[in-house]
Amino acid sequence: MRLFLASVAILLGGSDAFSAIQSSTRPRSALFSADGSNLSGPPYSGPRIKPLLDGINSPNDMKSLDISELKQLAHEIRWDVLENVSKTGGHLSSSLGVVELTVALHYVFDMPEDDIIWDVSHQCYPHKMLTGRRSQFPTLRQQGGISGFCKRKESVYDSFGAGHSTTSISAAQGMSVAKSMLNKRKNNNIAVIGDGAITGGMAYEAMNSAGYLKNRMIVVLNDNGQVSLPTGTQSAGGVIPASQLSAYTSNLLVSKPFQDFRDFAKNFNKILPENIQDVNKRIDEYARGIVSGGTLFEELGFYYVGPLDGHDLDNMVPILEKLRDSDSNKPVLLHIKTNKGQGYPPAEAASDKMHGVGKFDLGTGVQFKSKGGQPSLTSIFANALIDQATEDRTVVGITAAMPGGTGMDIFGRRFPKRTFDVGIAEQHAVTFAAGMACEGLKPFCCIYSTFLQRGYDQVIHDVAVQNLPVRFMLDRAGLVGNDGPTHHGCYDLAYMGAIPNLTIMSPSDEIELKNMVTTCALHDDGPTVLRYPRGTGYGPKILQELFGYDLENGAIPAKGTALPIGKGRIVRVPGGINLAKYGASSQLSRLNRGRERKDRVAILSFGTRLHEALVAANEVEESDPTIGVTVADARFMKPLDIDLVRELVDENCALITIEEGSIGGFGSHVLQFLSLDGALDNGQLKFRPMVLPDVYFEAATQAEQYEEAGLNSRHIKGTVLRMMERIEIPVLQDL
Repeated sequence: MRLFLASVAILLGGSDAFSAIQSSTRPRSALFSADGSNLSGPPYSGPRIKPLLDGINSPNDMKSLDISELKQLAHEIRWDVLENVSKTGGHLSSSLGVVELTVALHYVFDMPEDDIIWDVSHQCYPHKMLTGRRSQFPTLRQQGGISGFCKRKESVYDSFGAGHSTTSISAAQGMSVAKSMLNKRKNNNIAVIGDGAITGGMAYEAMNSAGYLKNRMIVVLNDNGQVSLPTGTQSAGGVIPASQLSAYTSNLLVSKPFQDFRDFAKNFNKILPENIQDVNKRIDEYARGIVSGGTLFEELGFYYVGPLDGHDLDNMVPILEKLRDSDSNKPVLLHIKTNKGQGYPPAEAASDKMHGVGKFDLGTGVQFKSKGGQPSLTSIFANALIDQATEDRTVVGITAAMPGGTGMDIFGRRFPKRTFDVGIAEQHAVTFAAGMACEGLKPFCCIYSTFLQRGYDQVIHDVAVQNLPVRFMLDRAGLVGNDGPTHHGCYDLAYMGAIPNLTIMSPSDEIELKNMVTTCALHDDGPTVLRYPRGTGYGPKILQELFGYDLENGAIPAKGTALPIGKGRIVRVPGGINLAKYGASSQLSRLNRGRERKDRVAILSFGTRLHEALVAANEVEESDPTIGVTVADARFMKPLDIDLVRELVDENCALITIEEGSIGGFGSHVLQFLSLDGALDNGQLKFRPMVLPDVYFEAATQAEQYEEAGLNSRHIKGTVLRMMERIEIPVLQDL
């Protein structure tokens, strides 16, 4: 009867009425429980004990539970996720939104023989709790702990690793084909993909192929209306989700005419695979209350089922069982509607649904943040871009579903009509920017370094070959901390450095970041790349005392100034004398150290490792009164400041380059030049590139990752002393 009422509610009141019906028919445990849970707060609280969850070490332990127990289990999982993430931080609301779905999938299917592939997999916390990793959650996203994403090496239950989006359907299809060719007894492959991830073109490539090849697979479209992070940022498209598909799936709830019970049940039966003829009473009853839709997916060769309430175990479980038991090889798309952050009012009410959080107070949802501190480099970039856009109406900003992470939400509040969120579609973002540049706009294409990898061909083919002045702003360049290897921006210097026509720069501090935003805005002779890491500025005190800035009234300049393309700077000379104060010809620069070339070493930094290089230089000179250390900031990788490099080579017996990037980046470009310039021919120069080692860095803090990578000041100091033969280097037989 409640489903009939849902149908009537939609007919009479639209989607808002349906939402009200959904809320009233969800398990009571999701609203308020007699087990000590309180969702009428604040303060909010969960169950005091979790007897069902305590008894589950693998999905097999769930198989004997009935529906009412599955509901209680879902309630216990939701609060276990909340309690753990409140202490560690992590991706919260995505996991809260799929608790019931996760319970239903593991109850119906048999992992690891069956495969469940979580797209992006940031919503995998309930899955990990049900697959033997609950006790490890205090280590979530920490060094030596469990990952915040699915990882095949972590568990046999993680069918496919992820971190980037839109991969699940392709992976599930590949598994389906392989199982079929290998004559495996069971061939159930379930791809769970959100309405944000499905905006990526790869999802449609996979669906097109699945319908054509008729692979046995189930695609669960988890539709929560959260396409971007955060969704609802002011942009040229308004404040609606940056996806026409999201609007399409939402309209499925209200756009189809209703039929009487018998006709509707008959049509619903036809939507399911042909051999499912015995539709039980519950599914029949459910069918009477929903809308037949999904024309787009049906045209791609899928059987469309839904939309279903993704928090309603009473109906999801039997429908999944029918799909599991089908002998059909045709792909099925199961469309569920969920609420991101479900069951935790602070998450449901937040603009970003508390997508990614730090530690927070469980009773109120308020996140613990350090007081004061310096602004993030992302916000500094965004405000610098606003300055440029204020003076130049042709400046526009583009993001691929990451307005919060790239600062485009800040830019969008000031210039909504000049802000474009294209969804999770980096390839489209790059070529979209190229088209804008063709017509005279100045597009700033703002994408995480790791995500631009997905648009590499477009960077070459659509931008660089045509020498179009697209400005690529690569946030999160370098090591990013707790998200681990899928999110580090390690490779952009290597993969972008190989492309002709690109101008590539990286700031050492917040002043340089502002200067480089201005430089990019004024450079119309070709594409530019500006990479900067996850982190904050240093503040005036450090900038003056360590970097040697002479700041007027001790304040950081409000606006940036353009830099000469391809020109670096010397920041420190032997003795610690800064050129900004004394000039290159000052006799004070030598003092009593580094009198001869054999006692002088230069550190050439690219990017924000300059801070560590300066600290190391001071420590080296404090430890040895004869060594003189020069520190330079390259600023540009392309074009390389060859005059600066030659000066450093002429003046010093040893040259160290340092960068926050992989092998094949800045150091490789310097070495290429030195080789071609003959600087290495006579054996009078020692050279060492300090780069990220050729490994994947697992989740840890950024400080821990820099230590592991060997890019902190103590490692730079050690490299200098070894090159200058001030410390003994063990030989192989002594190790």
